[in-house]
Formats: sequence, structure tokens, C-alpha cells
Amino acid sequence: MKHLLLDDKPIYLQVREQIEDQIINRQLQAGDQAPSTNQLVNFYKINHATVSKGINQLVEDGILFKKRGIGMFVAEGARKQLLEKRRQMFVEDYIVTLVQEAEKLEITEEEILKFIKQVKGSEK
Repeated sequence: MKHLLLDDKPIYLQVREQIEDQIINRQLQAGDQAPSTNQLVNFYKINHATVSKGINQLVEDGILFKKRGIGMFVAEGARKQLLEKRRQMFVEDYIVTLVQEAEKLEITEEEILKFIKQVKGSEK
């Protein structure tokens, strides 16, 4: 049985994002050893090449680095880099759409901020 994997996006991206989430949430910190490819294959019950593709993208982006014969480790500055990337994605995926819809509905910036504060207040 596969753990925590959805059908809405490629599995290698989900594996990559879950490791990114662990770094962002400080479950993995700079210098920490990341889960091995074999550990991820066994946990998710998926193909080795699929896991490797996600891991290799993290290495190419400088989030993880390889220590030959030892494993993968979280690079210095990885969390900061991921936060910057995710913030930009947040703006593109949510804020742009929010602003466009608000303009259509003639909602002011002040009203948007009021709505955000209301939502945040209701979550506490």
C-alpha cells in the first residue's frame, strides 16, 4: 500500500515536496542526513527510479548534496532557498488570482486585509 501519495501529480514530485516540507518545517536541518532512496522506496512501495528522480532534482537545485558512500544531506541555506521558492509560488498561485478576483468584485485592499484578518482570527 502506498503512503500519503495522491493521484493528482507525479509521484516523484510528491516525494520531492515531502522532503522539502520536512526541511521547511525544520524536521530536517542543514547538515542532517535525508532519508535514503532505499528507505523511501520501501516506505512508499514505489519504483527506485521514481524516488531517484525526485531526489536528483533536489540535488540539482542545491537543496541536498551527496556524500559518496554515506548518503544525502541537507545543504546549508536549503530552508531559506525553499522558503523563497514557495513564497514566489504562493504569490503566483494565490495572490495574483485573489487580486484579480477582488478587482472584478470591486473589493478594496483594506477589505482584503480585513477578510484575511477575520480568517486568521477564526483559525486560532
